[in-house]
Amino acid sequence: MYADVPFWLSLVFMIGGLGALAWSSDLFVVGAAEIAKALGISAFVIGMVIIGFGTSAPELCVSAISGITGHANLSLGNAYGSCSFNIAVILGVAVMIFPLVVRPEVSFVAGVGLSAVALFSLWLLRDGFCARGEACALLCAFAVLMPLYCWYDQKMKTRRGPQAAGSAAGSPESRQRIPLAAVKLVVGLAVLVGSSHLLVWGAVDFAKFCGVSDLVIGLTVVSAGTSLPELASAIASARRGEHEFVLGNIIGSNLFNMLAVVGIAAVLSPISPGGEAGFSKYILTRDLPYLIALSLSITVFGANWRHPKWPGAIRRREVLVWLVSFVAYMALMFYQEVHVKGNCN
Repeated sequence: MYADVPFWLSLVFMIGGLGALAWSSDLFVVGAAEIAKALGISAFVIGMVIIGFGTSAPELCVSAISGITGHANLSLGNAYGSCSFNIAVILGVAVMIFPLVVRPEVSFVAGVGLSAVALFSLWLLRDGFCARGEACALLCAFAVLMPLYCWYDQKMKTRRGPQAAGSAAGSPESRQRIPLAAVKLVVGLAVLVGSSHLLVWGAVDFAKFCGVSDLVIGLTVVSAGTSLPELASAIASARRGEHEFVLGNIIGSNLFNMLAVVGIAAVLSPISPGGEAGFSKYILTRDLPYLIALSLSITVFGANWRHPKWPGAIRRREVLVWLVSFVAYMALMFYQEVHVKGNCN
């Protein structure tokens, strides 16, 4: 995927990529916040649609290319693996910076909704097939669920009052700054995605220079690298206290990955069982069940169970559950992909 470069250039890519990542993520979040306030759009909706879709561009590119070339494991593994990484690691890092306030419509509706989508994906792939008709079902579900939830979230926030909803349009001065905010948003997103690839490129080449195997590079650097835009924007949003951007980013990105990314990849190249075009059984027995559990944990950790109609919060102690489970998941995946498969060959 990435061409070999000289050792010194890989260091430049890594250092420059990190610097550009930090700068662009901050610019991206600032632009999104200014547009949301000027137009009176819910910050959560901005996070779901603009930030969530924009930061999922690397996953879409990788899965689409993998689908065209017939590598279903890479295509599905990238999409579902990124979803798990988004919740367990990215959302966890954001909570470590500052505990996140979670509204009831996010904890109860979005958390359960993500679990239902993952369960639907598990049911759809249960026979090892994903024909174009099933891929179109995923895309149709995305086309219905995303605007429906955005409408529901905006309506619920408006009911709580203009101050909570952010539904009142900004002042004339703030609306005049929309073009500049849009430029910040577009430039920030472009540099965010580009610097992510630059950083991964440098890291892959550096790892090769150090003698690390391609398998380890794929399981760590490349898979996590496609989630760097989400991580950078989540950290920038958490630092600024933009809780809605963090949650909207993760939920929107996961919906996009599970429905649109997998759907587009399968439309381009339908998945059949066995052979190069097939996918591993572990996607059904390990990856999707883990994703379902993680999605449901947003409801378990974020809901205010004493007063369900009041906002809840995800605190640092819950992050330990996510991180420990993710380490265990990675260890199991590495064991199954290397040891078990190695014994089967």
